[in-house]
Amino acid sequence: MNTPGRVLALDLGKKRIGLAISDGLGVTAQGLPTLERRNKRVDLAALAALIRERAVTQILMGNPLHMSGTAGRQSEWAREFAAALEEHTGVPVKMWDERLTTVEASRVLRQSGISIEKRAAAIDRLSAVILLQSYLDSMQAGKRP
Repeated sequence: MNTPGRVLALDLGKKRIGLAISDGLGVTAQGLPTLERRNKRVDLAALAALIRERAVTQILMGNPLHMSGTAGRQSEWAREFAAALEEHTGVPVKMWDERLTTVEASRVLRQSGISIEKRAAAIDRLSAVILLQSYLDSMQAGKRP
């Protein structure tokens, strides 16, 4: 049986990077502790260590497109970071539409009754989980007869 390996999803922000990882079969997404940003060099080194430690074979980066579907400055910034990460780790990076993931994460956390302070800490991780689960679900749908 050919298993796809683990996928690491990143929800890239200016201050934090939300992280989620798939199970080995590529079916479910689990949140990982959020990475506090320092600088590009330190961030890339921390991600490279995580990728090695978790045997990641693919990286999924949220692509912050405008609601119209067009790319803006944030999308360009994410693409530049993705290219640097791929070059630094040798692991392929796939961009994935992240429109509405933060909105969905906020809605879920609001409905859970969690405090605003805890919500802020959890939103990046949950956004990465939602991003990764949408990708995994689309891959599973593509495999169905």
